[in-house]
Amino acid sequence: MKIQLALDRMTVEEAIEMTRQVEDYVDWVEVGTSLIKEFGTSSIRALKEAFPNKIIVADIKTIDNAKYEFQLCFEAGADLATVMGVAPPVTIETCLHMAAQYDKRVMVDLLNTNEEHIQQLRQYDAAIFCAHVSKDQQEIAGKQTSTHAGIPKSLSAEWAVAGGISLESLDILTKLSPTVVIIGSAITKAANPKAAAKQIKEYILSIEERAHA
Repeated sequence: MKIQLALDRMTVEEAIEMTRQVEDYVDWVEVGTSLIKEFGTSSIRALKEAFPNKIIVADIKTIDNAKYEFQLCFEAGADLATVMGVAPPVTIETCLHMAAQYDKRVMVDLLNTNEEHIQQLRQYDAAIFCAHVSKDQQEIAGKQTSTHAGIPKSLSAEWAVAGGISLESLDILTKLSPTVVIIGSAITKAANPKAAAKQIKEYILSIEERAHA
């Protein structure tokens, strides 16, 4: 189970410094949507140059213009880029084609999808799927909503969970064995980000060790 560090609402320099603090305890580094919108694909390039051995995720949330946007991300150094599951099929297929061309990966964000969408998405088995509770939903609700509700595990061999995940919520989520757990503020807003990341990593490792005992 991988930990993906989500970096949002900060400068590129702050994102690099945050990652340096916790790099021993995270596997993938996400250049968040707001970071890309504010600083462009140079933010992707900067993170990849700073951490060449990490998987860099460009959370661009493409919904149209897939060829151009994915080319920008991959040429800037992203190893994986995101597309919205509610995008037209031709858009998702273009993203997968571009990823294959660059030998990269695609993550399909299931935000606002319904069961019909999910059934249609099953064909894209080369993708990673992300069950996602939006930031707006978290803030307006004032509490975390389950990130896995209604998401069939059989959707893909690889899937991720995102949205307000904390150490406390990991107990439920790890039982579902996601490939990737995407964590932002539980690390980046912690009083001691390194200690928080270490605690989360050790907790996940302990879960996995017990599962294989």
